[in-house]
Amino acid sequence: MSFEPLSAQTLNGLRANFDSREANRIAMNAVTTSGIDAVAKNFDRARYLQRRFSTVIDNGDATSQKRSGRCWLFSSLNVARFVAKREMNLKNKDFEFSQSYAMYFDKLERANYFMQDMQALIAAGEPSDSRLVQFLLHDLMGDGGQWTMAMNIYTKYGAVPKDFFPETASSQNTGEMNTQLRSALRQAVAHMYAHPENAQEIAQNAVEEAHRILTIHLGTPPTSFEWEYTDKDDNFHRVGEITPVEFWHKYVTAGLEDYVCLVDDPRSEHPKGKMIGIEHLGNVAGGTPTAYLNVDTDFMKKCVRTILEEQGIPVWFGADCHPMMDRKDGAWATDLFEYGRVYDINFDLNKEDRVRFADSAMNHAMAFAGVDADGETTNRWRVENSWGTDIADKGFFTMDDPWFDEFVYEVAVPKSMLPAEYQAALEEEPIMLPAWDPMGALA
Repeated sequence: MSFEPLSAQTLNGLRANFDSREANRIAMNAVTTSGIDAVAKNFDRARYLQRRFSTVIDNGDATSQKRSGRCWLFSSLNVARFVAKREMNLKNKDFEFSQSYAMYFDKLERANYFMQDMQALIAAGEPSDSRLVQFLLHDLMGDGGQWTMAMNIYTKYGAVPKDFFPETASSQNTGEMNTQLRSALRQAVAHMYAHPENAQEIAQNAVEEAHRILTIHLGTPPTSFEWEYTDKDDNFHRVGEITPVEFWHKYVTAGLEDYVCLVDDPRSEHPKGKMIGIEHLGNVAGGTPTAYLNVDTDFMKKCVRTILEEQGIPVWFGADCHPMMDRKDGAWATDLFEYGRVYDINFDLNKEDRVRFADSAMNHAMAFAGVDADGETTNRWRVENSWGTDIADKGFFTMDDPWFDEFVYEVAVPKSMLPAEYQAALEEEPIMLPAWDPMGALA
């Protein structure tokens, strides 16, 4: 196949067409000076987006994941900390879980999962240059994850207060640590392909090396600790020595481990009311597989509203956070920016086409912490983010309801909320999608 190069005549035509529209020159002057978001921001939409809610979950100060991709751990632990604070009758600012502790064991478990996965692929004769192997090698040891993966960690390893496993330079900026982990594991895979007869020993050594790297960067996690606290009524409680698993089960009493993940896969070939799984996606060998129940967003919203309004607990969710986002003011709305008017382009892809053609996928996890509803009508949502308190409403964002339909992909809800047909679907074998499918994107 031959490709037609851009000729001088074509370039001259492009320039002439650009210059023929006066609005292009105005847009260029404005965008080169102020940036596209400042120019395209819909002034009326921004000023009329209310930031009041009929239901508000007060979870204290917003947390900050710093320069890491741990949003799924922060958001799941933000849900858990609300439950724990309520159980212990603590003031909002008096407690936070250690996200670094969860990340330590997630990465250690993920190293073990990956090495065993690669060992099985090599034994099955999978070539090193296959699309699957290359994808797994490329997508290795990132910070992202899913609700089910988080629950696998908390179920096996529990959780600890942040004071007992605080942040380090590497937990707040994971780039260098992840680079070293990737190199060690990729090297092990290369050695396994060169010496398949020693694959098991190589895999075991690689897990030991990953443990060493993690401990050097993050420290040694506690196996138990002395727990005592003063509640908001000034009553002192001395609990004594407790393990992380005991701590989790004692204070996180909402049954989060039994939640199910609902997703909106908008592609027509994937039916609603069916389970979806992703091949080779997981973190804890022997843990709960990562799978979702495919539903429409109306059902997701109904569940989220019920949890917020009746149970009073934040709700974990995953979304494509980038489109139509005002990060500084903390707002999402489908018409918050008028890019099409600036560029004179009709951006007309719907949610299904955006997923199908790689224009959208889940990339960030947060927690719903409020909703504004008038009867059956939902107006907007309050969102607890993990980007610190210096932006938005002290770290809390406002989401317009139509934005939920377009860019929210996943929510975690109690299994008991599902109707009978959805309960039955949970017992069916999931439709397995390849490792690179967009529904396997990690927050």
